[in-house]
Parts: sequence; structure tokens; C-alpha cells
Amino acid sequence: MKISFGACHAGALMLVGVLFFGGCGYKTLPVPPETIVPKAIEDLRYSVDEKGVTLTWSYPVETIKGTDLTDIASFELYRAVVALDSYCSTCPIPFGEPMVIPGGMINTDGRRKGIYESALLRSGEKYFFKVRSRTSWWAASADSNIVTFVWHMPAKAPDSLQAEGGDRSVSLQWQAATQLMDGQQLDLPVHYQVLRSLDGKSFEELATAGSETSYTDASLQNGQKYFYKIQSVLQVDGNAVAGGMSKVATAVPVDLTAPEVPTGVTVISTGNGFKVFWEKGTAGDLQGYHVYRRAADQKKKERIGDVQAIYTIFEDTTVSADGQFYYSVTAYDSMNPANESKPSAEATVRH
Repeated sequence: MKISFGACHAGALMLVGVLFFGGCGYKTLPVPPETIVPKAIEDLRYSVDEKGVTLTWSYPVETIKGTDLTDIASFELYRAVVALDSYCSTCPIPFGEPMVIPGGMINTDGRRKGIYESALLRSGEKYFFKVRSRTSWWAASADSNIVTFVWHMPAKAPDSLQAEGGDRSVSLQWQAATQLMDGQQLDLPVHYQVLRSLDGKSFEELATAGSETSYTDASLQNGQKYFYKIQSVLQVDGNAVAGGMSKVATAVPVDLTAPEVPTGVTVISTGNGFKVFWEKGTAGDLQGYHVYRRAADQKKKERIGDVQAIYTIFEDTTVSADGQFYYSVTAYDSMNPANESKPSAEATVRH
């Protein structure tokens, strides 16, 4: 039997198709990439010490479509190194081939951290890092945020951090760093980074104190406990090199503001003595009032009574109603010890 070339060619193609799709096990369409591509890492961070740099980041927990991830196959860490004397801020960052770091299962609380440490750093060079995550060889995330730093032996931590609470503020003081972490004397300027926490665990950068060794943290909540650390930051050719971190100091801001001075103090005579009236205060922490009296021939007044904040009247029955006396009122709050206002204007009844 004679078979044409065209028929043979078609049959061969059909056979190849059967072998390819059947033999390789493709029963359904491939999974769309966006369903397993992780979200980009956004919290790549670094810390340096006398040994080198430590990079940390959080495992991504969702895909770019918002579906949950259970594990990460691997991370790709990219590094670039540029000599300071040839650094160009507008030039592309010369990242090299990535280092592959094994991944793993994602914790249910979403707090698992990736970590990388390197001691292969040289002074006078600027380093750049970024990271990607993969769920498979063909599903990689976009680039993370880029971190950059200039390596130099860091400065030691500041000593003797002290924190003192004020009215809605905390005052910090510390001793300046004078050495590098390897014990050499400092020959470069050092600035100080203030960090604050509400729980003593998670600290956030608050402000830089420049080269000063004191700082006042204002606009705080009275009664709330605050935790502080100070980090030395070496200045190298206009670049910041993070250094040692001080021990933690705590303080609680306290209310030192007295209520407003009472107004509208009025005195009337009664058959039993005198009644003193005044206008109600508006302070949110108003606890009450103190009432003071002095006789016409006295210069010093004496406290003769206390009144709860819900009242604005006091009756003085310890003196004769036909005498001449001067009355004033102060307001005080709920602090311990209480903050007391200045006395009101004196009021009297003349006979």
C-alpha cells in the first residue's frame, strides 16, 4: 500500500502530541501564575554590629491575588557593592546574581522571619540588598524594598540612659559614645537615634537627637508607660552607620497641670455665718475645691473646707456673720499628689 508524505507527516504530529500531553500527565490547564505568586516583601531590615550585618524580613503570607500561602520554596537575596568614591546616586544599582536561601512552612500567625548574616564587609563601601520569594521555580515575587548602608566599624552604644516623666512628656539623657565597637577611640562624628515602644518589645524610630545627648519626647499620654532606647549612629562621609543600642529606660508622664482658677466667687451673709458660691469648673479630672478664709486684720489665709466637684457652695458657720472676712477658692484634680490651682480673687461681704 502506498502512503503519501502528507499523511505520514500528519500522523507523526498526532503521535507526538499524544506522547507530549498524555505521557507528561497534563490532564488540565496549568495553574495561572498569579494564583501562587507571593506578594512582594515590604519589611526588609538590617542591623550592623562589629561582626557584620544581619538582614531580616517577614515571610509573605498571601499571593498577589490575596489567597493564603502555606510555604515558601526559597528566597533570592541580591547584593550590590559600590565604592564610596565612585558612588552615583542616579546610576542603576549593580545587583549581581542572587544567593538562594531555603524557605519553609509559613507560621499560622504570619510572623516567621527570614534571616541572613554576612561578615564579608569592607570599610568605605556602600552595600545594597533586596530580596524576592518563590513558591516554585517559575513563580517569584516582585522585588522587596531596598536597604542600603555604608560599612564602617560601628560606634559603641551610649551609656547611662535615664528617662524622667513630665507633664505629657518624657525627658531623656545619656552619656555620649566615645569608642568604636573594637575599642578604638572615635575620630568621626556620632549622632543618636531615639527609639520608643509601648510594650518594651517592638521599638520604632522616633527621632534623631543629632549630636546632642538629651531629648524631650512631647505630646504623650499621661499615665502611659513608655520604653526608650538610644542608638549610636556614626557619620561616615555623609552616610549613617548604625551602631550600638543602649539599655532600655522607662518613664511614665504625669499630669502636672492644675485645673483652671475658679471664677465668680460670691459671699452672702446668713444668720449663722457666710455662704460662699462660685462657678463650676470644666476640667475633665476635676476632683474638688478648697475654700480659704482670712480675717480683715490677717494677711495669711487658712483653708477652712473642702468641697466635692459636683458642688459649688460652702457655708462657713465658724465665724460671726457681723465680722468682715475674705474668701477665696482653689480647684484641685485627681492626681496623687493633687495639682491645685491658684486662688481665685477674694470676695467678702461688707457691713
